[in-house]
Amino acid sequence: MARQTTHTATSAEAHRSYAPGQDDKGDDFINLGEIVATLFEYKWLILAVTTAAVAVGVFVALVSTPIYRADALLQVEDKSAAKGGIAALRDVEAVLGDSTSVAAELEILRSRMILGRVVERLNLTVVAEPKHALIIGSTLARRHGDADELAAPLLGMNSYAWGGERITLQSLEVAPDLVGLPLTLVAQDGGHFQLFDEDDQLLAEGAIGAPVNGERVSLFVAELLARPGTRFDVMRRSQAEAIATLRDALEVRERARQSNVIEAAFTGPDRAQAAAILNEVLNAYVRQNVEYRSAEAESTLKFLEAQLPELKSELDTAEAAYNNYRQNRGSIDLTMETQSMLSSIVKVDNDIVVLQQKRDELRQRFTAEHPQVQSVDSQIARLRALRGTLDKDVSRLPDTQQTALRLHRDVEVSTALYTNLLNSAQQLRVARAGTVGDVRIIDSAVTARLPIAPRKALIVLLSGVLGGLASLGIVWAIRALRVVVEDPETIERELALPVYATVPESKAEEEIDRRIKRGKGTGELLAVTHPDDSAVESLRSLRTTLHFALLGADRGSVLITGPAPGVGKSFISKNLAAVLAQGGKRVIIIDADMRKGHIHKEFDLPRNGGVSDFITGGTTLESIVRQTSVPGLSVVTTGQIPPNPSELLMHERFAALLQSLEAQCDVLIVDAPPVLAVSDAAIIGRLTGAALMVARAGRHPIGELEQAVKRLGQGGVSVKGFVFNGLDLQRQRHRFGYQGYHYQYKYSA
Repeated sequence: MARQTTHTATSAEAHRSYAPGQDDKGDDFINLGEIVATLFEYKWLILAVTTAAVAVGVFVALVSTPIYRADALLQVEDKSAAKGGIAALRDVEAVLGDSTSVAAELEILRSRMILGRVVERLNLTVVAEPKHALIIGSTLARRHGDADELAAPLLGMNSYAWGGERITLQSLEVAPDLVGLPLTLVAQDGGHFQLFDEDDQLLAEGAIGAPVNGERVSLFVAELLARPGTRFDVMRRSQAEAIATLRDALEVRERARQSNVIEAAFTGPDRAQAAAILNEVLNAYVRQNVEYRSAEAESTLKFLEAQLPELKSELDTAEAAYNNYRQNRGSIDLTMETQSMLSSIVKVDNDIVVLQQKRDELRQRFTAEHPQVQSVDSQIARLRALRGTLDKDVSRLPDTQQTALRLHRDVEVSTALYTNLLNSAQQLRVARAGTVGDVRIIDSAVTARLPIAPRKALIVLLSGVLGGLASLGIVWAIRALRVVVEDPETIERELALPVYATVPESKAEEEIDRRIKRGKGTGELLAVTHPDDSAVESLRSLRTTLHFALLGADRGSVLITGPAPGVGKSFISKNLAAVLAQGGKRVIIIDADMRKGHIHKEFDLPRNGGVSDFITGGTTLESIVRQTSVPGLSVVTTGQIPPNPSELLMHERFAALLQSLEAQCDVLIVDAPPVLAVSDAAIIGRLTGAALMVARAGRHPIGELEQAVKRLGQGGVSVKGFVFNGLDLQRQRHRFGYQGYHYQYKYSA
């Protein structure tokens, strides 16, 4: 079997740090091992904060109001394509407009014109809903499954709604100063209710199904299902506010580029209402589109119908003048040449009218210098020149032929204009009767079965991530504010004193302490019950190096103290004494902490009959030295707790006590009180051969240790070195490049 050994570096050289990439200053090197070690050191804090954040995330995910999404599809048809099958309507295509712009239709869908109609039709300016308790009230109400039965109030809070409550407020008119302000409706017995303002002033009271008219409020409650005393939040919003709220929840976009298909969606907490509102938006939009297209044809038709009587009158006048001339002059037959000339003149006049109309349309978009306008002007000029030539030909005809030609021309032109206008009017009547609009609903609004928000898994995941980041921030803050000594190298570098031993934490010793405090264990010593513990092995190393601490000393006693309470000086004293005794030395340990000394408990000895009793002359030297169960180890307890420990330690009998005990043993260990707490250690230190200071990892700022050394120095006591106690080996496993080394070598089968 291999013997277990533990080695701890004991000199300044042994504790010097070594980390790849780090120079002697070690200023800018990022030690990943130190980071990992810190995370393991604070693993329970990190776990607690992260768990708390996840718990908050789960709670938020459970109590958040679910948001549902309803969606629908619209198709925007190309106007010219829509009319392509009706050849008779092509003549009025310019009147009815060009192809529809999808971008324009998206803006129309979100316009106040459309949304205002929806708000009015669905009465969205009136808000009425049950008042729920904070945080969990709405969640419990949603989980109430029975719609016909009211849920029992939680903890007697009858004023809140807990599930099953309903209200239908068909109308609510308020004074201008109450618009947008929250009102409270309270259910009463017998189907009655009261309405209060935000200052709890009564505004109105009435019964269900009856109109209520007050000075500042008028309302009609069609349905109210609630316990007496249940409150409802009521508000009359302005139309602009209702439209803005509706627009925020409405989303419209073209589904694919140039697809002419619009996807509309509406989100809200009420699953049924989301689909109802979106369907109403689509219906209002389709109705508006049909009305707009019909209005175009209607307005043009009205204009044409207003022009038809005037043209009919002109036609009748021209026919009458022509007939009268023929009656007065007799039957006049136009020659073939005259008839041909008449046809040319009529055609030229009609072409000039058409080109003039085209020029007027172009001038609305372009200047007179535009090539298209100039092209039409040149065509009109040619036709007018042709008409001048025809007029010259007409002037060469006889007078009777000229007059007949002019009158007959007027009849032909008026007839053509009237006939064309009459045809256009009839086509517009057909278009108005058959207008169906440029948009149609492909898919009506349907609400998804599951809510789109909150995304519970994402909330929990993000809360865990944020909790982890917050815990890391807390750890960083703690480490930034924690200016304490974590490794023995800092003591050697800052104080120029050696660290004789680095004693790791001992779980076994912690268990022994717990049993002693509970009164379930006495007389236990780690060096005896757990001789293979790492802390005991470190003390064996200290046993070896203690020889160097006593070199040059004229006395064989060692003072063991610490800067503050709770650093483990008594643990070091008693177990070091046991290790020395096990090594064949005669050892006596004195508990000189006559304020809070407790070494007698570990050895299961009474406190009385110790140092204080000897100094006061109450007992003899032989009676206060008590043999323990460890061969070669004796203990001197504190004795009765005196009222003046410092004065007692300054007595000459205490110095004589130390001299006598030193003569009886090889090593005398004196366990003294903390240096910075009382002056006892400085008094005792002048009477011992060497003084060792116990420091605990992660407990002291370097300034505290420096002050403790200085305090002893002022008392004439020179500190030989330190014992670094409580090193966390679990943490050091992850510190690649730890300043100091610790190895274990245990028995194995």
